[in-house]
Amino acid sequence: MAHINLLPWRENRRRKRKRDFGVGLVAAIVLTSGVLAGLHWFVEGRIDYQKRRNKWLTQKIEVVDKQIAQIKKLEQLKSQLIARTEIIYNLQLSRPQAVHLFDEIVATLPEGVLISNIGQAGSGLSISGSAQSNSRVSAYMRNIEGAKWIGSPGLIVIESKDKTGTGLSQFQLRAAQRRPKSDDAGGES
Repeated sequence: MAHINLLPWRENRRRKRKRDFGVGLVAAIVLTSGVLAGLHWFVEGRIDYQKRRNKWLTQKIEVVDKQIAQIKKLEQLKSQLIARTEIIYNLQLSRPQAVHLFDEIVATLPEGVLISNIGQAGSGLSISGSAQSNSRVSAYMRNIEGAKWIGSPGLIVIESKDKTGTGLSQFQLRAAQRRPKSDDAGGES
């Protein structure tokens, strides 16, 4: 005999499809929400990590800036100490110059010339005195020209003011103090 199915199978199939669609839709919504929540959690974690890293870098930059400031202070102190050292070195080099200067003044002084005043401004010398004649002043200037520690003589004035009757001429000349280039002069001190 023929089998006739009187059950509403089409309606059951429709209900089952609706139910399957609803379950699939809910599952898709839950899955999408989970993925979005996971993605949000991941992005927030990365942002938080980057903020912590930026804060750490900022702290390290501040430390390095302080160190740079200290280095600048130390470099400034170093340059000051180098300048002081150079001054002391130059003073040590020029210390024997006064002795050599007076030795040269005495050694270059010819007979008949008297020195009354010696002044110094930097490396320039101002020498004034009296001489028996103008030729004695010329001889003195030639002697200065040939000296190691004094040079470049220049006559400023020479006058014959014989108020006392001695016949002496008053002179004033300038010269330059110099340091010999040879090393044997440095060993004389």
